Amino acid sequence: MTEREARAREDMPPGLHPGAELKTAMTGFVKEIKGFQTEVKLALQHQEERLTMLNQKTMTYGRPALSASAEVEVPHKKAFNAYLRSGDDDGLRGLVLEGKALNTAVAADGGYLIDPQTADTIRSLLVSTSSIRAIANVVNVEASSFDVLVDRTEVGSGWATELVAQTETSTPAIERISIRLHELSAMPKASQRLLDDSAFDVEGWLAGKIATRFIRAESAAFINGDGIDKPKGILLPPKVPNASWTWGSIGYVPSGAASDFAATNAVDCIVNLVYSLGSNYRANATFVMNSKTAGAVRKMKDADGRFMWSDGLAASEPARLMGYGVLICEDMPDIAANAHAIAFGDFNAGYTIAERPDLRVLRDPFSAKPHVLFYANKRVGGDVTDFAAIKLLKFAVS
Repeated sequence: MTEREARAREDMPPGLHPGAELKTAMTGFVKEIKGFQTEVKLALQHQEERLTMLNQKTMTYGRPALSASAEVEVPHKKAFNAYLRSGDDDGLRGLVLEGKALNTAVAADGGYLIDPQTADTIRSLLVSTSSIRAIANVVNVEASSFDVLVDRTEVGSGWATELVAQTETSTPAIERISIRLHELSAMPKASQRLLDDSAFDVEGWLAGKIATRFIRAESAAFINGDGIDKPKGILLPPKVPNASWTWGSIGYVPSGAASDFAATNAVDCIVNLVYSLGSNYRANATFVMNSKTAGAVRKMKDADGRFMWSDGLAASEPARLMGYGVLICEDMPDIAANAHAIAFGDFNAGYTIAERPDLRVLRDPFSAKPHVLFYANKRVGGDVTDFAAIKLLKFAVS
């Protein structure tokens, strides 16, 4: 026995066996380990609770999807509502808007920007109506005009060999078409008593009135506009027989009769109209005509007695003529001598509508007492940008 062991035996309490001492020491060690584990678990649990609380305060993706934009638009909508009802423009002065191409509310002498929700309602009504806008190319601009660069020629090409010197081929010609924006306005009125009624939806009423006026004016201008303080329509360019068509004019196909469809084989002119359009435009082509013309075309049958016209299978699907969609636009001319009553083409490529995205309204409580006038205006322009993409049916013998 060593000296150290002897001393250990002397320090032991009398009557305690060495094995019992080891057991007691191990039991205390295990208790200490368990206590340490418990403390670590409590600390980790507290840390996780703090992280969870911080995440709930900082995370925004758990909120409703539209709340972020709605919170931005609510101050403008409330201020605009107060301006419409009572003329109080304090809430609109200095209001800073972000997004949707709206920077600041304009001064009171020029009117105030319509709140985004009302503006979106007006735009949706404009697009959903029977107008060229539904099938044309629509662009938003911030200037007073919009320039379209048109490449109307092809690059020259040829076969090459190793022994013959190459010659210069022709280069494409780029043409610029400038679309000027014109002011379109509407001025509905309402009595002050009606505006004071809190149950009256003044924003919805104003959106409906403005949209109705804009729809009528735009639809007429996009078809027959002369370009003087209004857009240029699809029927404004010179019309020439399709066989002698040149850039800058619209080609037409005759119906075969002076003021109606031909007495025999009336459907032939529709077939000729379809195939007068280039194959690169036919895939996205649409017929445009008014209701009276559609009523006459709807009766046409082929040689086997089948109707050329077919209704859409769904409520929102347009009717089809020879497999192509039909847009009913009441501003197209009726069937008459020398009238171009049917248009066919790819209007997304052939006609461009340029407009500023903002709508403004000015409240006038003085000019029509006891009524209040609301002068709303926007700027829009339109013009044919690809003369090869649109063809017409002329009711004439040739």
